Amino acid sequence: MPILNRASELQSEATEWRHHLHANPEILYDVENTAAFVEARLRDFGVDEIVTGLGRTGVVGIIKGAGGEGRTIGLRADMDALPLDEISGKPWASTIAGRMHACGHDGHTAMLLGAAKYLAETRNFSGRVAVVFQPAEEGGRGALAMVEDGMMDRFGIEEIYGMHNMPGMPVGTFAIRKGGIMAAPDKFSFKITGRGGHAAEPHHAIDTIVIGSQIVGALQTIASRNANPLRSVVVSVTQFHAGTTHNIIPEEAFISGTVRSLDEQVRDLAERRIGELAAGIAAAHGAVVEFDYERACPVTVNHPAETDYAAKAAIDIVGADNVDTEVDPTMAGEDFAFMLQARPGAYILIGNGQTPGLHNPAYDFNDEALAAGISYWVRLAEQRLQR
Repeated sequence: MPILNRASELQSEATEWRHHLHANPEILYDVENTAAFVEARLRDFGVDEIVTGLGRTGVVGIIKGAGGEGRTIGLRADMDALPLDEISGKPWASTIAGRMHACGHDGHTAMLLGAAKYLAETRNFSGRVAVVFQPAEEGGRGALAMVEDGMMDRFGIEEIYGMHNMPGMPVGTFAIRKGGIMAAPDKFSFKITGRGGHAAEPHHAIDTIVIGSQIVGALQTIASRNANPLRSVVVSVTQFHAGTTHNIIPEEAFISGTVRSLDEQVRDLAERRIGELAAGIAAAHGAVVEFDYERACPVTVNHPAETDYAAKAAIDIVGADNVDTEVDPTMAGEDFAFMLQARPGAYILIGNGQTPGLHNPAYDFNDEALAAGISYWVRLAEQRLQR
């Protein structure tokens, strides 16, 4: 079964939806206009049941198959944008300063809307399809908010599936793997308090810049000397703030960064060692450190059977040569992990072509990927809910 003819026909309309969403990005949970747009389209399609306000601003549509009663599966797309100024120069570029769809959630929403329209037209399945439109994927745990709002039990969702575009993968290709496919994206920060003083008299001060620099260097040993080299972890310091001028040793320094891991034991190790290294180095110099570690979301773990189902649907659409079933995991994070903790399911990557990378101000979702994404969702739903 190649890309559906109807999906190709829907590509033009889905492109219009995508461009509208791209030009009008919204952040985190504040996606009221996007959610209203989704709701209106679902009503136009004749979706049987539409519920809004799940997880604050999420939307779920229920489409009943013509084959009668049966199971319910969920298909999820994210709706929120990023706090970034766009430089793509596209005619549909963001019209709102400081906001842009730099991760392709506009494309994800358009693909799932296209699938919803097709499934509502044909209803060639038994049971029900829940199309799930989620807010606040970008750091807001919107997936967890929808789960905690009772989404899975309310609609009887037994399996849940997600999809994300991937720059660098050719359009018309998919990639997936069993087990961890996306990392747990944690955050850490320190406040180091020493003793300020004159830069010409460092012996009277406790230099927080020297201490902070030693901590930054020591953190690099977590991956190279503490963690099993066969179990990946990334520890990156991304902020270091201290001092106000050239001749004052600052009293305080602030450091923050991120930890990415694909294993809960490695995650625990990283958190413990970061705290131990910082405290030990600070104490050796007579300083005090306040340490904070925030776990954003878990590792995104694909369930084995559901991964096979997802791969089969993709292969039916684009052929086995265009589906990588053992793709390397990425150290980026994804809050869809919370949904996969609540129900079995799988998360697949779809090719976006040779575009700028995700979270890049020049990025834009590739409209040529829409038909393949719509076809994948339809094929997966019809396979999992065969009449």
